[in-house]
Amino acid sequence: MKVVIAIDSFKGSLSSIEAGNAVKEAVLRIDKNNTAVVRPLADGGEGTVEALFKGLGGEMASVSVTGPLGEKVTANYCILNDKTAIMEMSAAAGITLVKREELNPFNATTFGVGEMIKDAINKGCRSFIMGIGGSATNDGGVGMLTALGFEFLNEKGEKIPLGAKGLKTLKSIKCENALKELRQCSFKIACDVDNPLCGEKGCSRVFAPQKGADEEMIAHMDLWLKSYAGICKSTLGTDNESFPGAGAAGGLGFAFKTFLNAELLKGVEIILNETRLEEYIKEADLVITGEGRLDSQTVMGKAPIGVARLAKKYGKRVIAFAGCVTMDAEIINDHGIDAFFPILRGVVTLDEALNKENAYNNLSATAYQVLRLIK
Repeated sequence: MKVVIAIDSFKGSLSSIEAGNAVKEAVLRIDKNNTAVVRPLADGGEGTVEALFKGLGGEMASVSVTGPLGEKVTANYCILNDKTAIMEMSAAAGITLVKREELNPFNATTFGVGEMIKDAINKGCRSFIMGIGGSATNDGGVGMLTALGFEFLNEKGEKIPLGAKGLKTLKSIKCENALKELRQCSFKIACDVDNPLCGEKGCSRVFAPQKGADEEMIAHMDLWLKSYAGICKSTLGTDNESFPGAGAAGGLGFAFKTFLNAELLKGVEIILNETRLEEYIKEADLVITGEGRLDSQTVMGKAPIGVARLAKKYGKRVIAFAGCVTMDAEIINDHGIDAFFPILRGVVTLDEALNKENAYNNLSATAYQVLRLIK
């Protein structure tokens, strides 16, 4: 029996590859003649860099960059063997880098994201995959673009301040001093929201409250971003204000699309393509997937559903494992997962459940019992 295993990380416990290896152990325990192929899985959010690095090889890179509030932080990213850089914007401008009481999108900047991209360019990278979830920012990506050489100026021709507050005085944009290497670069952006830049469904209204914005701040930022989009349109001739995903990461999606001609794609689609999972599934007898928690939200573009849809393209059986399963999770049976199983074997504390050794053993033992029925 040939089994293909692609499991998303059990956050706080097992990485994608560790979870896959736990199931692989069970597959081979059933019959040493079985074949088990473990492939990395992520959805473009937290853990994407680690999953692709461990699954596809390459090397990790570190660079000191400007954090969301101007402090220095160390950002890690992965460079694959083909010089593709895999990054998460949260490494440089993530909300987890800011103390809750200090969250303020007026001040938070994406400048460090641009520094991270520039570092990879200097290392020879020309292809980029960027996850943009978990931002602390609402600056329309102006910080990132400034680090890459674009100039955002006020009416006096002076550079505007970093952070969303700088957009208040933005009057013109100059592109001639942007890094020349950007013309050779391609960007795939893992973007799992379809919000526009402005308006009731825009980034300020929908996402900024969790980043420390009150109603007055939201109203100001929405107007400033509207003006920013208008200046971009008159300068570049492009109108991406309403493009699905423009509002991702406080408008970073808009910046990538408008200035760097990036593709905004579902995160899991990028990962499945980069890991060439379809090639492995074609020859499989069984496909196994999963994630830390399976619930009704899993069908909303989460990684296990991406795997299941790909498997059903070739008529493969799909089973899933999870650290926990909610009562509404049965909806995933209608989206390609034939059966799913929680791995906990008794009543335990959260810390005990998340313990790496416990989670590995529970996953392997559960997979073994399920596979006994299939062998």
